[in-house]
Amino acid sequence: MVCPGSRNAPIVHTLNECEDIACYPVTDERSAGFYALGMSLADNAPVVVCVTSGTALLNLAPAVAEASYLHHGLIVISADRPSAWIGQLDGQTLPQPGVFGCFASMCVNLPEPHDDIELWHCRRLVNEALCEVKANGNKSVHINVPISEPLFEFNTDELPTLQKIETIRAALNTQAFENIVLPRMFAAKRPMIVVGQLSEIPEKLEQALAFVSNHIAVLSEPLSFGMQRPFDLVLARTGEAVEYSPDFLLYIGDTIISKRLKNYLRETDITEVWAVSEDGKIHDTFMQLSGVIEGCSTSAIMCIADFCEKHIAEIDDNNTQPRTCFADKWKKCMDDVCRLISGYEPRYSQMAAIRDFELSLEDMDYAWHVHYANSNAVRLACIYSTHHVWCNRGVNGIEGSLSTAAGFSVATDDMVFCIIGDLSFFYDQNALWNSNIKGNLRIILLNNGCGGIFYSLGGLRESSAFSRLVSAHHDTTAQGICTQNDIGYLSAKNNEELHVGIATLMTSQTTRPMLLEVFTDAEEDKLVINDFMKYIKS
Repeated sequence: MVCPGSRNAPIVHTLNECEDIACYPVTDERSAGFYALGMSLADNAPVVVCVTSGTALLNLAPAVAEASYLHHGLIVISADRPSAWIGQLDGQTLPQPGVFGCFASMCVNLPEPHDDIELWHCRRLVNEALCEVKANGNKSVHINVPISEPLFEFNTDELPTLQKIETIRAALNTQAFENIVLPRMFAAKRPMIVVGQLSEIPEKLEQALAFVSNHIAVLSEPLSFGMQRPFDLVLARTGEAVEYSPDFLLYIGDTIISKRLKNYLRETDITEVWAVSEDGKIHDTFMQLSGVIEGCSTSAIMCIADFCEKHIAEIDDNNTQPRTCFADKWKKCMDDVCRLISGYEPRYSQMAAIRDFELSLEDMDYAWHVHYANSNAVRLACIYSTHHVWCNRGVNGIEGSLSTAAGFSVATDDMVFCIIGDLSFFYDQNALWNSNIKGNLRIILLNNGCGGIFYSLGGLRESSAFSRLVSAHHDTTAQGICTQNDIGYLSAKNNEELHVGIATLMTSQTTRPMLLEVFTDAEEDKLVINDFMKYIKS
């Protein structure tokens, strides 16, 4: 991703001249950062964002943080003024090295090379940054490049060939995992695996976890796996009864959405809690951590499946009854809730829109990916999605959900759907002001005229500031935005229009993106959810 500017023009020119690099222009730096994140998720590889000096760089901070927490770090290349001019009231100057703080695992500030030693120093620093983006949890890195004038003498005939330094990453210590953690897990009476967000879901991983779930209680959300496991609703239905609590817990992956599960496990006395961590650091989500195994989440899951298969006879001879009964108890409850979800038809609302979309998606015969924005949208996905979904849950911000989905669509020819709320959409509308997007991007905008999630927070509506200052009530629609950006526009205000709109959105052949704006009432949306929860609990 390259953003416009004069100070970074020499870098952009160089990137463009390299035949092995594809450059995509994006004017809004904040959007560009999330575009790069989306492309990184699609390609499962780091992506570069190049910006000019000054505040342009600061606009990348939200995307840099999100990418780091998703373990899909960006490579930020920023042009800079010579260090002598920083703080001297010169234009577009501010101290750029280190501006991302702990959100970037490395920042290198290149010297302006005048001799072979300084050229070697530049090469070494760049190699260090490129190696670091694939290590220690795959966090973002920042390469700052001071450039003196003249800037625009493009007189080098060909790019030099420089040596690339390779590094070999540390892998999961399978011997320690199998000798220390797994025997304890399979010896427990009520072992449980909680799988947080994952961004690499090969089919063999789904199969491995399905096999493990026959022996261990497995809780996961659509952000990690495609199997429908509505454990949050199970806890709501059972009243968080003690017989559903584990005595051994293994946490794999990143964040989980369910606040109910977090609170339940934090208040449960668990004998042992282990975590598999990409960066090897302590993330004590449930406040009872016993130990950490550094390594890749997918490797850990495959290791559990292999261990289970190798030792299945031995495992079944030792303590099989309590363990499998506990796994079966959770599986039965989740199956029961799935049947309740399938049989419930909500009246027209955001909930009905997501149900209609997810049911229609099952009939599509093309390859697709689904991005849900944060807040209410992704919570509804946890009820209805039976497939993996993408979501910016690293730090859970609303600012780049549309740009991430759009960037993902640029990096694939598959259909990409983005389901997004109104505040998230209008905040990130510059994602559509972009020449790169194609007809494979389809958007469902859930517009209830405010931040609907605030209606679910007890007591908040009693504030006199609720309507205007907290939930941000508005009368904005996306039709004008779509017109100015050549986006196909559809709208729905009732069930009939919703069915037609979703069918049109999912089946139309077009070279430009399409958007369906679903208008609902925030109060009615909340009542529909309340009625659904009463139905589940009863």
